[in-house]
Amino acid sequence: MTRVVSLFLPSWSVDRHRRKAGDAAPPAEAPLALIGRDGRKQVVLAADAAAHRAGVRVGMPATKARVIVPGLIVHDHDAVGDADALERLALWVLQRYAPIVAADSGDGLVIDSTGADHLHGGEEVMLAGLVDRLAASGVRARIAIADTWGAAHALARFDPRPVLVAPIGHGASVLVGLPLAALRLPSDTVSGLQILGFERIGDLLAQPRAPLTLRFGPQLGRRIDQALGVLSEPIEPVRPDELIEVRRNFAEPISAAETIARYIGKLVVQLCAELEAKGLGAKRLDLICYRVDNLKQAVRVGTALPVRDVKRLTRLLTDKIETIEPGFGIEILSLTATLAEPLAEKQTLTVMVDEGIPDVSDLVDTLINRVGERSLYRAAPVATEVPERSVCRIAPMAPETGATWPSRWPRPSRLLAPPELIDTVALLPDHPPVSFTWRGIRRRVRRADGPERIRGEWWRRDAEVAAVRDYFRVEDDAGERYWIFRSGDGEDPNTGSQRWFMHGVFG
Repeated sequence: MTRVVSLFLPSWSVDRHRRKAGDAAPPAEAPLALIGRDGRKQVVLAADAAAHRAGVRVGMPATKARVIVPGLIVHDHDAVGDADALERLALWVLQRYAPIVAADSGDGLVIDSTGADHLHGGEEVMLAGLVDRLAASGVRARIAIADTWGAAHALARFDPRPVLVAPIGHGASVLVGLPLAALRLPSDTVSGLQILGFERIGDLLAQPRAPLTLRFGPQLGRRIDQALGVLSEPIEPVRPDELIEVRRNFAEPISAAETIARYIGKLVVQLCAELEAKGLGAKRLDLICYRVDNLKQAVRVGTALPVRDVKRLTRLLTDKIETIEPGFGIEILSLTATLAEPLAEKQTLTVMVDEGIPDVSDLVDTLINRVGERSLYRAAPVATEVPERSVCRIAPMAPETGATWPSRWPRPSRLLAPPELIDTVALLPDHPPVSFTWRGIRRRVRRADGPERIRGEWWRRDAEVAAVRDYFRVEDDAGERYWIFRSGDGEDPNTGSQRWFMHGVFG
């Protein structure tokens, strides 16, 4: 089932203007409007949230906007710059999220994410991550995923939720309550339908199609069919000149898996030759199959390190052939190195030379393309004394960070997240518990070592300026060893709650 993402940037022009201005940008609470010419008049073409709250509207004459908002900050609108920046954003999304991306209506992107969401932890995780990354860059966004471009476009712009995942096979159910403008119809068509009493898409779906087509033309029916998936709506993906791409046109459409695999191998040979000529290796490959029914099937594979090994890349791509639905046949195959990095030549080792550490990158690539990048990682130490912050996830083939775990005191093999509250009998302030109750079982302490004092990281937040933990290694009557701590120094309430917690179990 095809899945299409619509990314809506409601204040793209204003957000881009603030980003471009940097430190010289007006404060977020100051009303800002961008103006341009509409014929002979100067009108507002974009406005931020503060300007909207003050009464400024897109299309309003600039003189009127200045009158109703005395402190309004006005700058010229840069349509060309917005379009160029949107294309750069599309390229960024192409390299990181999905193989088919294009600009949509000048205020967003459309993304065919079919088969790519599992690489990012699922649809909801992928969409939320994209919105969060844009928000961190100062760009406000709403996003929706549905079965069709039309449905996703409508939901992203007319549903208030910032992230919306429509169920697979939703049909018309997600559209009936949306306004007519969600169908991407001309404003005069929307006005004419409203005069006749139509307000929602559901009102149109309940009417015979012929009278509406006779009065408003074929575009109305076409937009409805596109939103419902009855009529296909191809996405022309962005393809900058610097991308390395090879393609094959077929006189007769192909559909057999063996034929597709054979031509994939030929395309990989061509692509690797071009990569070698530029001294590059591919880290992400996109195979796009152009079907005779004007639909596209995309396959994306990635590698942990830059690669231009023909056999290896061919295997990664052919492993995904079962996800391709050729329909009535494929007339064009396109293979693109969406992400490529410099790759130096390596000297071939003879069998008499010890290769040292084995190369597991091929295995890593296979696993990543099956379970997704977020599911495969390795643990690395972090330079911190706080136990729950002392480990992070890094890519399987990422270089060593150089950090090491503290070795002054032993650490348990298993940490509890979060630490669990326990009841104790202890002599304050420096003595370990005589006994403690954890998960309903009372344990008597036979031996103990400590305390090991760990202070809060005051530079992170104010609550940790005076925070203290006193850790003890304890052993019960059964010989089991635990890592427990008291929140606070046992005397000053500002250092913690003085309650005890179980944080780890020694193997």
